[in-house]
Amino acid sequence: MTGWIGTTRAKIMLAVILAISLLVTWPLRAAFSIFGLKDMGVAARSLRGPIWWGGAEELQIRGIQLGTVDVFLNPIQLLIGRVRIDVSRRLGTPEDIAGAITVGLGRRGIDDVTGALALAAPLAPLPISRVEFDGLTIHFSGGQCTEAEGRVRARVPALISGLNLANGLSGEARCAGEVVELPLVSQSGQEQVNIRIAQDGSYQATMRVRTGDPAMTAALAANGFREIGGELMLRTVGRL
Repeated sequence: MTGWIGTTRAKIMLAVILAISLLVTWPLRAAFSIFGLKDMGVAARSLRGPIWWGGAEELQIRGIQLGTVDVFLNPIQLLIGRVRIDVSRRLGTPEDIAGAITVGLGRRGIDDVTGALALAAPLAPLPISRVEFDGLTIHFSGGQCTEAEGRVRARVPALISGLNLANGLSGEARCAGEVVELPLVSQSGQEQVNIRIAQDGSYQATMRVRTGDPAMTAALAANGFREIGGELMLRTVGRL
């Protein structure tokens, strides 16, 4: 028995067992640092539990609040050299959200995000209260957008007289060179919002409204819109 333990095969097996044991108990906080999630703007007030199944309190990604969520590492993705950290909050409410942060093979991004986020503050002064996602996937590599898909819907509160956007503005995510572009259009086609986000979190967002109603034109102008080329336009830039 002692002789078998001294063999090369036994040493390899013991090393593998030790590595697995360490991973099983590996704290979630250490994983966030080692996998470079902090560099992606991922932070939380507190992290608890092991990486395989833990939790994050007041999790945020580049300042966007996700709240308290379950966090776990997808072990299957490790086999192909990719780190996928799944995040979910499932309470049966409109604030439920699920998706993943992915790192590996020279790329970073998010995968399969479905749910809604309150984005009034980041997108101000655009009159958008929340944004809903359905299967949103975005990957960047070398400063370029390499993959973007999924449906996005922006909700606009009834703050401007005559602007009826009960169904919001929606569209499909797509890559446009260095940025991911979210071209959102209302059901009537008279209102459009275009959001362009770069890998470093910098963004440009523009809302355009076409109308011949003097009352609505005045209301939009009072909310910061300016007439440009026959359209009323409001633009903002910032960094997430």
